[in-house]
Amino acid sequence: MDFELSQDEKLFKQSVHEFLSKELAPIWSDMDAKKMIPTDLIHRMGEQGLFAIPVPEQYGGQGGSFLLAALAVEEVAYNDPAVATAVFTLLNNAWPYILYLYGNEEVKQEILPLVGRGRAFFGIASTEPTGGSDVAGERTSAVKDANGIYRVSGEKVYISGVREAIEQLDLGSWYLIARTSPEPGHRALTGFAFIGNYRGKRPEGFEYSILNTIGRHAISTGTLKFNGTPVESRYVIGQEGRGFYIAMEGFSLARVLVSAANIGAAQWALETAISYARERKLFGDKPIASYQGVSFPIAEVASKLEAARLLVYKAAQVADRIYIKKEAGLRPHDLDYWASAAKIEAVETALNAAEVLMKTYGALAYTEEANVFRNLLGVLSYFVGAEGTQNIMRYIVARELIGKDYVKG
Repeated sequence: MDFELSQDEKLFKQSVHEFLSKELAPIWSDMDAKKMIPTDLIHRMGEQGLFAIPVPEQYGGQGGSFLLAALAVEEVAYNDPAVATAVFTLLNNAWPYILYLYGNEEVKQEILPLVGRGRAFFGIASTEPTGGSDVAGERTSAVKDANGIYRVSGEKVYISGVREAIEQLDLGSWYLIARTSPEPGHRALTGFAFIGNYRGKRPEGFEYSILNTIGRHAISTGTLKFNGTPVESRYVIGQEGRGFYIAMEGFSLARVLVSAANIGAAQWALETAISYARERKLFGDKPIASYQGVSFPIAEVASKLEAARLLVYKAAQVADRIYIKKEAGLRPHDLDYWASAAKIEAVETALNAAEVLMKTYGALAYTEEANVFRNLLGVLSYFVGAEGTQNIMRYIVARELIGKDYVKG
């Protein structure tokens, strides 16, 4: 059993680190303060090959693996520990792959090459005002008219990348889930590649707004509103009635990369706490690291982080076995356990690391000058619910482990 990355994977991770240490690390806190990812940075990240990594090259992707995508996202979060840029990166790796798997050929060629070059955004528009975890209960409707055009009506909230998709890039789009049948339940849901912006043009009946969040400010979170907004039938992803199932695949892939973002942010918090504990001196010029009340919590974070990282890499490798290597006997559903388990451990380790960092800094941590609060508020977004609440992750792990006949939703 080998826990090491391959030489090629190590070289990839190192090259991403070197690029981001110059392009992202010096500006991450300024980005968070100004609440924007610079458009030219997104373009440069695309040129560096950080988006659509698992998507085949013939569709404008990098032809890589989910493990490589996880390594890239980990490095992005390490160099932007407020995790805003990591959110943008992970969305534009997981959901474009879903479009590649199930999208219309023409639509794939329309969207994916632009995503790969950092000129487009393709995320997920699922959550509604009534809640995010109950995907099967979503109410946004898509009714086909006499001309074969779907008319979408409803609202999506807490959607990542709204400003970037609509105002900053050439093309902004999402995997949009809508109800194409009046019947209740998940079998009436269909997925669409909804384009909200194409070179400054937006479809009729479509509105958006930006929400004020408490953290990861550099990437926007907003609402999408539809009032009979037209979507051509070629933008259906998969087929009618399959939207829920395809979305579940996408969520598992995204959770692997969410987990990678959190271990990257946790690594930054750990190293920052260590550095401060060495430098800060008290009581006769002793470094605070000499006191167990400071050093032991740091040690505990380090050990938890090592375990979480191995679990995240394992989840990414399972994704590769299913989707890239296409190993016999494995199904997309087999990723659910590993993706959810990885998110449990990675997110809670990152939050613990941020807490330990804050306590190591003491009162200084409560100032904007220290900037460590930005890390805490960024990872908190995933603790409270983004890409599935921690309790939903526990439910999925329990369901897969014990059996769905015993663990009821």
